[in-house]
Amino acid sequence: MACGPATNPRVSLTVFSRYGGNHNRPDGNRRGSGSGMAGRFIGILGVWLALAACQSAVVEAPSRAQLSAEILRTDPPDGDAGTCWAADVSPAVIETVTEQTLVTPKIRDAAGNLVTSATFRSTTRQRIVQDRNKVWFRAPCPAELTVEFIATLQRALKARGLYREPLTGVLDPPTTEAIRRFQAERGLDSRQLSLAAARELGIISTELDAL
Repeated sequence: MACGPATNPRVSLTVFSRYGGNHNRPDGNRRGSGSGMAGRFIGILGVWLALAACQSAVVEAPSRAQLSAEILRTDPPDGDAGTCWAADVSPAVIETVTEQTLVTPKIRDAAGNLVTSATFRSTTRQRIVQDRNKVWFRAPCPAELTVEFIATLQRALKARGLYREPLTGVLDPPTTEAIRRFQAERGLDSRQLSLAAARELGIISTELDAL
């Protein structure tokens, strides 16, 4: 029995019988209804127990991968056979700051009454919070980026509303922009597909120790 959405079912176990006990039926025959009623009661009880079991089956939504944990800010290690890396440049983070600078102070008379209000000048400047820097992350190897793989990637992105073009099997600008949007929500602002993103999209196998 498949469990539906969590509810609070109330199943009535009242059993109605037109011919209770061993009463005569209209055709003159006698029928014992005790076993039939017991069977119906057991059946309804079984349904009620199954529904009650459904209430404890809580399915948790899969967690969203944090791709920022995959980023290396130094050169990747050498000699790791079978592992491919992609490099990208993270954009600089620039903050705009607006400051109020006093031009003339306020003036009060001898009684302390305000004569002239102070005047200020707004000054806007930008400052770099984080410089551009090169980052590395694991990526599918070039041999895996076949036409079939890219078409599967496009289909997965289309299912999430990120890619709206036809399936071409080509890693074109609309596809890389959809990749960037998918990964940016998870901490990696890059148009290059990371291995972790490919796994979350379900288009590449996942290692058992990563589950």
